[in-house]
Amino acid sequence: MRIDIITIFPDLFGPFVGESLMGRAIEVGTVEIKVHNLRDWTADKHHVVDDAPFGGGGGMVLMAQPIIDAVEALAKEGVPPKVIIPTARGPRFDQQAADRLAKQERLLFVCGHYKGVDERVFELLEPERFSLGDYVLTGGELPTMVMTDSIVRRIPGFIGNADSAADDSFAEFDREVDARLLGPPVYTRPAEYRGLPVPEVLISGHHANVRKWRSGQALAATEKFRPDLLAGNNRRSVVDMDHD
Repeated sequence: MRIDIITIFPDLFGPFVGESLMGRAIEVGTVEIKVHNLRDWTADKHHVVDDAPFGGGGGMVLMAQPIIDAVEALAKEGVPPKVIIPTARGPRFDQQAADRLAKQERLLFVCGHYKGVDERVFELLEPERFSLGDYVLTGGELPTMVMTDSIVRRIPGFIGNADSAADDSFAEFDREVDARLLGPPVYTRPAEYRGLPVPEVLISGHHANVRKWRSGQALAATEKFRPDLLAGNNRRSVVDMDHD
């Protein structure tokens, strides 16, 4: 997979693409990530990318011209990319979206900043939009990193031990409860710490029992920490809050 990222702060992505699993995945060719400076596509000698909003108001708006020119130029480099722009007007990014996008050959993220992006960018590019949550960030760089990490870890070969990703929260759909569950609790050495022992089943060597225990714990964790994920619980949770 190739991922292009357009931003006015390319240096923010240095550690992200160079460290840990992401860095190793890039090194061995599992994924290719190219970070581009939006200012390289400006039409003036000062490399201006933003201007005041029409109609007045505070903040600055990223101009359409450099973004459109950047996307169009990069799109000519091989397979046409699926364009993604993080925005509060997008649906909540989730594991299903990550799994779907991990099947794409190429993605291109446009990182907004300041007050936002000229609306004509959305009209001309018709990108896919995503939000991380109901809060405001300074720019699209952090959401792009979060989404990229979530997407790339679903590409075969990104994680050396495939079983590691299999137990991730939201990784698999549980048909019995019609929901994606949180992951079960995990433990490592020592077998006892400050009087708290590791559950005996985990050191029993009985793989079938371990799988059964983890399945039950995943459901219990979801019921305790994220009951909204379970089928039929969304409406009940809202009603309960209304009566608090």
